[in-house]
Parts: sequence; structure tokens; C-alpha cells
Amino acid sequence: MANLDIPNGLKPYKTLNGHSTGAVNRYFVPATDGTAIYVGQPVKLVGSATTDGVPHVTAMTTTADVIVGVVVGVEIETADSTMYRVASTARYLLVADDPQQVFEVQSDGIGGVTAVGEVADLVTIATGSTVTGRSYIEIGNSTITNNGDQTEDVMIVGVPVRADNDITIANGRYLVRLLNHAFAVDNDGSGV
Repeated sequence: MANLDIPNGLKPYKTLNGHSTGAVNRYFVPATDGTAIYVGQPVKLVGSATTDGVPHVTAMTTTADVIVGVVVGVEIETADSTMYRVASTARYLLVADDPQQVFEVQSDGIGGVTAVGEVADLVTIATGSTVTGRSYIEIGNSTITNNGDQTEDVMIVGVPVRADNDITIANGRYLVRLLNHAFAVDNDGSGV
């Protein structure tokens, strides 16, 4: 059976220490930011905050960005609020920002179990669905490497085992952790 080709960004799966979920905290994107931000998309700190101390973030724009976490929700303001952050609108985001968080993400190609333990970059970084509000981010299968310098975006730590996921064919799903995390001890993903 073929895997469904439904890229929907990074979805929290569990933490490295086995807890079901990591921390989720509130962040803010001011109206001056002209980039749309989708659920499942990584964000990075921009070095400022609201007057009540909520940190400002913006969307990850390139590989090797120092990431603070992944958007898991956009706060609703009115009945007409979108499920994603529309460009140039002020919105509060809920971000999974625990550096131990493991995420599930689709690959854009054919992988295999040999990818576990490797590092990779994310692709389709800046786009998403205006209908579902979900990011289109996937693992760039051609970027999977054992290069070890950890400048890539994610480390593949496992595979979700279930009937609808075959990683030996296109669009398999992996479990990953973010490298270059803003809250990691050393920002290089090694955790030391």
C-alpha cells in the first residue's frame, strides 16, 4: 500500500525521555513581520518581546537557522481568525519549544531504516495550506547524510511504526529532533 502524500509539517510525537509531550509556550509575531506562519513550522527568536515579556519570533527561513521550536497552534482572536498566522498580522503562537521534543515529519522521497541516526535538512520551509493552516515542510530526502557537523535542521531518531507508514517507499514518515535549538546547551544539536 502506498503512503499518502500529505506533508503537514512537524507534529509533536513524544520527548526523548519518553514523556508524551514537551513544553508549549506562548510567543508573539508582530504585524510588521511579512511572513505567513503555519502550524508545524519551525520559528526562531528575533531578539525582542512584547511589553509584557512575550518573546517575538519569526518563521524559519533557511537551513541551519537557530530554532526555538515548532508552532502547534495560533491563538484565536475572533470568529474569523485563521488557523495559521497570516502575513503582516499580529498573532500569538503556541510553540513546542522543549529541546528534547521529538517530532513526526514526512520525507519527500524514498528512505529506509538506514536513515535513522542521520541528519537532514527540511524543505518546503516557507509554504503551507491556507485551508488547513498546516505547513508543507518535509525532510529533504536528498539531504539525508551522516556528515556529523550537525548544521542540518534535524536528526532522524526513529520511525513511527504503524500500518500506514512504509519508509521503504515514497513519503514515509520519520521521527526527528531539532538540531541548532535555541535552548540547547551549545546550539549545535549535540547537547553537550
